[in-house]
Amino acid sequence: MQRNPMKPIHVGLLGVGTVGGGTFTVLSRNEAEITRRAGRPIRIVQVADKNIELAKQVTGGNAAVTDDAFAVVNNPEIDIVVELIGGYGVAKDLVMKAIENGKHVVTANKALLAVHGNEIFAAAQKHGVMVGFEAAVAGGIPIIKALREGLTANRIQWIAGIINGTTNFILSEMRDKGLSFDTVLKEAQRLGYAEADPTFDVEGVDAAHKLTIMSAIAFGIPMQFDQAHIEGISKLEAADIKYAEQLGYRIKLLGITKRRSKGFELRVHPTLIPAKRLIANVEGAMNAVLVQGDAVGSTLYYGKGAGAEPTASAVIADLVDVTRMETADPENRVPHLAFQPDAVADMPILPMAEVECGYYLRMHVEDKPGVLADITRILADQQISIDAMIQREPAEGEQQTDIIMLTHVAREKQVDAAIARIEALPVVTGKIIRLRLENLS
Repeated sequence: MQRNPMKPIHVGLLGVGTVGGGTFTVLSRNEAEITRRAGRPIRIVQVADKNIELAKQVTGGNAAVTDDAFAVVNNPEIDIVVELIGGYGVAKDLVMKAIENGKHVVTANKALLAVHGNEIFAAAQKHGVMVGFEAAVAGGIPIIKALREGLTANRIQWIAGIINGTTNFILSEMRDKGLSFDTVLKEAQRLGYAEADPTFDVEGVDAAHKLTIMSAIAFGIPMQFDQAHIEGISKLEAADIKYAEQLGYRIKLLGITKRRSKGFELRVHPTLIPAKRLIANVEGAMNAVLVQGDAVGSTLYYGKGAGAEPTASAVIADLVDVTRMETADPENRVPHLAFQPDAVADMPILPMAEVECGYYLRMHVEDKPGVLADITRILADQQISIDAMIQREPAEGEQQTDIIMLTHVAREKQVDAAIARIEALPVVTGKIIRLRLENLS
């Protein structure tokens, strides 16, 4: 249906927490500029939140307020629904209902899309509406737009991203101050960088949600969050951060997705990166995503991955996109996952056993002749070659020492087999600490 070009687009906002409040503020502050870009005004006319008083405070009487989110998605006056509630529960019902009612949706909900994205995009396709989700990955950094549009000429080879600010803040502090994970986590909670229950962040789940979305767009594959390998930073020890530093590496929680001949890698884990790489020097709560394309080479996207106004910046960019494209025939819009829906590839996510990268191994051994020879022989048997090594001098009167090795690129199943054999040696005590290493070159 043709709309009057200067008739305002009516937006219904679900949730006025940090991002909802930021969206209201930025949209009001930059209204003239945004209208010039979008071709018509974009106005939030109705807001839903359980906390009515907060909603009234945020909107300052400039929008209708309700505690019933379904009243917004069923309101015939609303053109676009912005979902900022989060989670998989009622948020999914609201998004599906909005789509069914022929409304466009803008969401910052990475968990919802990573788990139910395939179903949501299929419904949007069927009803001829758009779902914008720039704000779901890396806050204010326009990484979805870059992958989906800016790099569309490229066969994307891999993506590596620091996409969780909480864990990056914790790792930066651990490295700077030599403190343990638990100590820094408490500090991060006190400063408001970490939630009271930080599990989603520190165990890598949040990063895996975002990586799943980027992987789907980069490679034209369905969302496959359940296939992602997810490892967090809660078991990371200060000693390994220090040894990595001595070897010229920094440890970051990276989301990595790679194109391989038989499928794709999709993994989140603490990773050693050469300290001279730009991404290794991303500190504090900042985010950064490195994308390797065949034509463009490496591109790096850096900025604030969370917060009221950075995330609002992405929400509003989606509102402008939807407003511009609203009258376009659905066949001519940018596809949700960058590839035409009927051209999505059916290539598997590879199991971790098939992943290939470098490895960092720290083992606690008895300080006596022949130990190193035994260990290197086991590695050689599995076709694993050593790139660098530190052997710590045992302290006065100690009979045991740490050996730290970096390997060249190897296949994970061979590294697993080697570790099992080395741990079985009588001269090795306890478990071997194993971290993965990426040169990102």
